[in-house]
Amino acid sequence: MTRGASGQAVFVEAPARLHFGVLDLRGALGRWFGGIGAAAPAPTLLVSARPHHALLVKGEDAERAAEFARRFLSYHGLRGGARVTVHRALPPHAGLGSGTQLALAVARALAELSGLASDAPGLARAVGRAERSAIGTWTFAGGGLVLEGGRRTDSTGAAPLLTRLPFPPAWHCVVAVPDAAPGISGAAEADALAALPPPPEGDVERVAHLVLMALLPALAEADLTRFGAALNAIQAITGRWFAPAQGGTFAPGPSAELVGRMAEWGAPGVGQSSWGPAVYGIVDGEAAGLRLAEHVRAAMSAAGTAGSVYEGAFHTDGARVWQGSLTAPLTPR
Repeated sequence: MTRGASGQAVFVEAPARLHFGVLDLRGALGRWFGGIGAAAPAPTLLVSARPHHALLVKGEDAERAAEFARRFLSYHGLRGGARVTVHRALPPHAGLGSGTQLALAVARALAELSGLASDAPGLARAVGRAERSAIGTWTFAGGGLVLEGGRRTDSTGAAPLLTRLPFPPAWHCVVAVPDAAPGISGAAEADALAALPPPPEGDVERVAHLVLMALLPALAEADLTRFGAALNAIQAITGRWFAPAQGGTFAPGPSAELVGRMAEWGAPGVGQSSWGPAVYGIVDGEAAGLRLAEHVRAAMSAAGTAGSVYEGAFHTDGARVWQGSLTAPLTPR
């Protein structure tokens, strides 16, 4: 590996990703999946790497991080290794894109040490991610709402980014991750998707219409009421597509309960991220966000449901990268 003379550690902090919905599971037009999503306000993962003659990985989720590091080194034909530390991991199998964000963070750190290109699609290709959804790839690359056009059925490359629109700074998002059954992932996810019946063509057309003529224009005009209505409709339709595998429009139990309650508490837009159990509510203003977060915490406590609740504005950028120490300023590169 080519290393900088300083031998300083490279740090990468990446936000969890929220998946708002998919566009098409039919593939009738030669593209499959597609979707909309955003970088969550929190939680984030933190990875560092420094030059070393061999590959050594420690910290949270170290085994999975080591596998991603080996894939990256092998893909680029690099000899040697690095000291990789996962200082903070994302909740696994919670609908927050923990695998993709960890893979891309490890790959970005190693790319920085090696002097290699670090564009997100290239990193994903090197570590074998974005084989279905590319939402996590594009939220790693930047902030705002991302719309990706689906992977070609004859290609393994990451789906293209169609648009990225910033969220109004006043919009806040509450993310709840109840301790519940983990979302489907890996081989089980592939099997579940293969077993799903194709969604009705009318449903697919309706989702595309909602995205193009309701969701995106509402975001561009900072109209949270219309944005929320479009998001809720998309969640209801696509949730029905996945209901045979997950047992309902939303994952039964705490996830479905919290989605309903957040709507009752006034969140204009609510939903479940991917297979859950992570759910979210979008409101206008910090005060509204803090109130909703307290409602969610109180409801989880009353139900005896453990878990985590996060609140904040949407990220305006993607992963942050810097060299130096863990306490160095978090300045993007």
